[in-house]
Amino acid sequence: MTSLGQWLDLVGVAANAVAGALVAGRRQFDWLGVAVIAGVTAIGGGTVRDLLLDRPVFWIANPAYLQAALAATAFTLLYARTRRIPERVLESADALGLALFGIAGARIALDLGHDGLIAVVMGVITGSFGGLLRDVLCNDIPMIFRQGQFYATAIILGCSLYVGLIALGLANDLAAGAGMLAILGLRVAAVIWNLRLPIFRLPPEEP
Repeated sequence: MTSLGQWLDLVGVAANAVAGALVAGRRQFDWLGVAVIAGVTAIGGGTVRDLLLDRPVFWIANPAYLQAALAATAFTLLYARTRRIPERVLESADALGLALFGIAGARIALDLGHDGLIAVVMGVITGSFGGLLRDVLCNDIPMIFRQGQFYATAIILGCSLYVGLIALGLANDLAAGAGMLAILGLRVAAVIWNLRLPIFRLPPEEP
């Protein structure tokens, strides 16, 4: 029986695969290239997390995750042949993937007995590293490093909220839901209102 957490993880994999496929499509990759980029985006962050935590890699232990990524990629390829996909779809899929995978990573770390700081770090890795690998392979500046982008910050804040609520005794599922909504809301707000972090600039050198 598939748990709610597994269903949310499958949705996160599918959302990241769609985001990866759309990025590859905008760069006019062939179908194999699109599948590779979509797959890396979908499973990259969780793979890095599992290797760091010394646990079975999630998509090898349960091939349903890889199947979900492939199915979402195929659907995107076929749908895009007949209809134009708005930029908002890419942004929405990316935000959903951040929310679902970020909390999933933090939740796994807590379940393994790690402290809250490690859980937040694992949430950031799970949520953002797939996109980082995608951007590197597409020869882009990774989103996480782009000037002032409110990206990983949303995951940090949402995962910190999740960990804090757990520490206060809130039920795990309720805390996870609050964390997901926080990440999703912060990322969507950043896109709509162009929210950015302050830029670090060194003063000019004296002549």
